[in-house]
Amino acid sequence: MQFAHPQYLWLFLIFIPIIAWYVFRKIKSHPTLSVSTLSPYAKLPVSFREYLIHLLFVLRLGVLACVIIIIARPQTYDSWRTSSTHGTDIILAMDISSSMLARDFKPDRLEAAKNVAAKFVSGREADNIGIVVFAGESFTAVPMTTDRSLLVNYINDISMNMLEDGTAIGDGLATSINRIKDGKAKSKSIILLTDGSNNTGNVAPSTAAEIAKKFGIKVYTIGVGKNGEAPFPQQNMFGRIEYVNMPVVIDEETLKNIASITGGKYFRATNNNVLADVFEEIDKLEKTQMDVKHFSHTEDNYMMWAVFALGLFLLEIILRNTVLRTIP
Repeated sequence: MQFAHPQYLWLFLIFIPIIAWYVFRKIKSHPTLSVSTLSPYAKLPVSFREYLIHLLFVLRLGVLACVIIIIARPQTYDSWRTSSTHGTDIILAMDISSSMLARDFKPDRLEAAKNVAAKFVSGREADNIGIVVFAGESFTAVPMTTDRSLLVNYINDISMNMLEDGTAIGDGLATSINRIKDGKAKSKSIILLTDGSNNTGNVAPSTAAEIAKKFGIKVYTIGVGKNGEAPFPQQNMFGRIEYVNMPVVIDEETLKNIASITGGKYFRATNNNVLADVFEEIDKLEKTQMDVKHFSHTEDNYMMWAVFALGLFLLEIILRNTVLRTIP
């Protein structure tokens, strides 16, 4: 705990004259009721109330002490705390090309992938996770972080029109490698999810896979789409979107090759349930020990002292008018 205005703690010095005045007043006090003699009561034991009467003064001092502390504004302070935990570095690379709107998944491929990815991220509490999105180009959407809320919120906000259309698998993988290669965890993995084949971009998927292998990064590839045909979005002559059944084309050979080169694994997700099972299996990735930094911020923490002050004040009033009541 720290204080926003520690200089006000010097007010505790007023306790010295207050206590001195209380002692002096007790010494110099005189009875308000005179009697001829107290000899018949001389041998009676001293009542505990004679000692407890000073408790009222102590309670008043307690109230004053709490008020001084409140004025000084006690606070919980900002701090970084490093703890050791078991986790891994993961990049989630998601294809957001227009074909991800195909409706062989419910409600479509993109929304199904987002839902499963959000649940996956929420369950990886000790991992550093980043997000890369790609279509005709790629970029790092969320750098490596342990902030689960940030990751989940971004995944939920992903939309198809964020990038130029196309499927640049190599570029998406290259961007993911560049983001994860300097991570501190010994285990580094990229989960690449796509529903098509590489048809644009500057980096060939096999080249990106070789680079990943060089940095010891495993790539888990997921091909999204059922076997046969699926309803794909098409723009008609009036500019409206219509869904037309078209053959599902996934370059499984390339995705298998990427996984094989890097020591990862290829998965084919043909519906929502299979996609969920794929992420559940990937959730069993190797974990290694790593240091995680935790941040706490400053907040005023005076409420406890205000409650103490009120409690002591009420207790003093109750005792003064009941058990420790005196004749004026």
